[in-house]
Amino acid sequence: MELEVVKKLIKKHISAHSALINDTQVAERYYRNKNDILNRAANTDEVGNPLRTADNRICNNFHGLLVNQKASYLFTAPPLFDVGDDSTNKRISETLGDNYPKVCKDLCINASNAGIAWLHYWINAGGQFKYAVIDSKQVIPIWSTQLEKELLGVFRTYTQIDEDTGDTYEIYEYWNNEGCQSFRKLTSTSIETGLTVYPMFTSFPDGETNSIEHSFGQVPFIPFMNNNIVENDLVNIKGHSDTYDNVYSGFANDLEDIQEIIFVLAGYEDEDLGVFLNQLKKYKTIKTNNYSDSDKSGLSTLSIDIPVEAREKLLEITRKAIFEKGQGVDPQQQDFGNASGVALKFMYSLLELKAGLLETEFRLGFGDFIRAICHYLRADCKTIIQTWTRTAITNDTETAEICKGSYGILSDKTILSNHPFVENVQAEIKEIEDKRQKELDNYAGAFPLER
Repeated sequence: MELEVVKKLIKKHISAHSALINDTQVAERYYRNKNDILNRAANTDEVGNPLRTADNRICNNFHGLLVNQKASYLFTAPPLFDVGDDSTNKRISETLGDNYPKVCKDLCINASNAGIAWLHYWINAGGQFKYAVIDSKQVIPIWSTQLEKELLGVFRTYTQIDEDTGDTYEIYEYWNNEGCQSFRKLTSTSIETGLTVYPMFTSFPDGETNSIEHSFGQVPFIPFMNNNIVENDLVNIKGHSDTYDNVYSGFANDLEDIQEIIFVLAGYEDEDLGVFLNQLKKYKTIKTNNYSDSDKSGLSTLSIDIPVEAREKLLEITRKAIFEKGQGVDPQQQDFGNASGVALKFMYSLLELKAGLLETEFRLGFGDFIRAICHYLRADCKTIIQTWTRTAITNDTETAEICKGSYGILSDKTILSNHPFVENVQAEIKEIEDKRQKELDNYAGAFPLER
């Protein structure tokens, strides 16, 4: 692609990408428990007020809790894939490797904070299939305008320091269905005047070049949407979370300030306040001068009244709203004890709704990912069966009894896939077959054939 065309594409999409960066940075800040209250300016009405000296700024990490809750619920047991051939399934599992569960959780967290997560795959110099989660703030997608939206290309942008000059550059990698081209500019310059070709790749026999090719036949970046409107999880709870932080911190400030008792003296006959404190401590009395009947000489104190019940009620209402609008499970809910499976499912109903929206979008992404792996393995991949497992509190006794009563009605594979003790259905089926074969061999050995 020509340099001028690249400049036009970047300028066309950079404004929308800047908005995504801003929203994502706020969500990631809340995920790390760095809420807005930490940046709040001091209350000018209270500056110089001797009764108001405390300035607690306490963050309550509801956003981080809800995001981690969703990621653990969906991906503690990551999705399993079946393409209809055991040999190919094994090769796919080997290609995914040990890092696959972590990649799934990272995709979920990135999507929850940015509204969309990105997975990039490539083939390294050794011919191995590799993949990694890319920071959503680095990816500028180029979509088609057709009803069936198609990913035409991707700009991956990031900063890099030149080791020779110490200058900081913005790198732009443009990926499409054929290859990648690289460009860069100094951070102090504009796209129009500063963007130049950047030979960052090594290609035999050409040497250093800004262009490489790949054989995937599609853009090697896969989007994973958080939901159907590509919105992050902070949007629905930010206002309530800020309210909770402000009320909670204000409550802590009041409790800290109320411990300070301020004495108001009128007509005290001694100027030394040390003497006043000693007299108060030793004699429990002080002397004051009264010059007339209208004189208000004496001792009084100033204190703060705290509306405890109102604040407790507001915190309770706000916390409930956070978990309702954030669609999560409040860990402060009542103890369900030995509740039935229906009651436990009801507790997870909101989280399941949110997880279902994400699963619908992620299924599309994982489907494209497995097809890319099959393309690399040169294996047939027409139909992909995805098995998703939720990680939640369940009544294992009740579930096991249901499985026991289902023998003869459902297939063994279906029963085993729902049994609480079975994690890998294929491995469990193999164990059962091996056990049966061993029993048959032992039985046959008990009645040797006569010759």
